[in-house]
Amino acid sequence: MRKLLEKLTDLINVKTIVTFIITLVFAALALRDEIPNETVMAIVVMVLGFYFGTQYEKNVQSNRDKDEDSNDEE
Repeated sequence: MRKLLEKLTDLINVKTIVTFIITLVFAALALRDEIPNETVMAIVVMVLGFYFGTQYEKNVQSNRDKDEDSNDEE
């Protein structure tokens, strides 16, 4: 339960909120036929790709830092 709470807390940051808002806005515009679906798809894929790419890089860097710290202790 504690891990779940930590994960939810980690999700609530500015980058995550902006990503969800952009996705929802463009989805709403597409549903109202105000912009073409192809445009929405391109923008949402770009935004989500950037979001998950930065999250991945953050995790990789965190793991590198942990490995360096454990090597320093030996």
